[in-house]
Parts: sequence; C-alpha cells; structure tokens
Amino acid sequence: MWIQYLIIALLFAGAVFYVGRIFWRAFFDKTQAGCAKGCGGACSTIDVDRLQRTIELAATQSTGK
Repeated sequence: MWIQYLIIALLFAGAVFYVGRIFWRAFFDKTQAGCAKGCGGACSTIDVDRLQRTIELAATQSTGK
C-alpha cells in the first residue's frame, strides 16, 4: 500500500515541477523561451506612446459612431 502512495507522491511532485517550470518561463524567464512568440524580448518592452495613440484612436472612433 505504501508503494501506491509513493507512486502518487512522485507523480504529484512531477506535476508540480512541470507546472512551476511553465509558470516560471512564462513570467520570469528573459530568454527567447520565455516569450510566447519566440521574439526574444519584444514582450518585455512597452511602447507607451503607441499604446496612448491606440487608446485615443479607439476613444475617438467610439464617440464618432
């Protein structure tokens, strides 16, 4: 019976490691593997001016309709 618990514990530990690794690579890894697009860093920079223009354009289009 203890072998079954051991197998389940090992499977659980493996699943926790796998999900933790995916989480780490998605949010904290600064290499190409961390970016979902494979761009190697474009995800880490935010173009505030472009974002502001997009918001203003959407606001003018919604008020114009």
